Amino acid sequence: MKDNIDTFLDSWPRIQEGITTTVLLTLGGAALAFVLALILGLAAGSRLKSVRAPSRVVVEFFRGTSLLVQLFWLFYVLPLFGYQLDATFCAILALGLNYGAYGAEVVRGSIAAVPAPQWEAALALNFSSAQRLRRVVFPQAWVQMLPPLTNLLIQLLKGSALASFVLLQDLTYQIEQLRRGTGDTLFAFGIGLVLYFIIAYILTLLMNVLEVRAKGKLGTGPSLREVLSLRPENINENVGVGR
Repeated sequence: MKDNIDTFLDSWPRIQEGITTTVLLTLGGAALAFVLALILGLAAGSRLKSVRAPSRVVVEFFRGTSLLVQLFWLFYVLPLFGYQLDATFCAILALGLNYGAYGAEVVRGSIAAVPAPQWEAALALNFSSAQRLRRVVFPQAWVQMLPPLTNLLIQLLKGSALASFVLLQDLTYQIEQLRRGTGDTLFAFGIGLVLYFIIAYILTLLMNVLEVRAKGKLGTGPSLREVLSLRPENINENVGVGR
């Protein structure tokens, strides 16, 4: 065990680089996925067939094909047609396209779940389509989007492990190097499990903060300031009012 720990300590700088790469891929892929999810989700809910149909084709294509195959196409197949993409860009693009397609369904479903009277009230106030979406519909849909988007973010983090297949030295790659250095599979991948869990837990906490903030703005839960103030009696009172 001492030899394993010594090897781990020697490998720690490289593992840190792997963590940085994994976080970069996760955040980059998540940013792209979110933008695509908004665009495709809004388009999928459009009344215009010319807008709705192409978005459905894109969503179903990227949901229905393997992330690994998409990654291989971007990195290994596109060069056959004269397009050589950077490995990091390929990984972020593949993650963004794949999880953006799943996120589009979250966006579409959440917007559709906003009660019809809310749309009608915004229309009665003579809001334009953009104003209805931005000021009335989206804030309510956003609260419903956050829990499933949090799940997708964690799935994206785990999906980023495929980046080692396109020669990126991410956390999974460095854990494999640790396994080879120690010869102990249990020890190396045990370290990997813990590190991935820590990253996932931090991301979950950040998304929970966004959810609390969104609910606080709608008055359906305590505000972020109340949560951080650590005064449960005020939180409970506000939750009761929200109900």
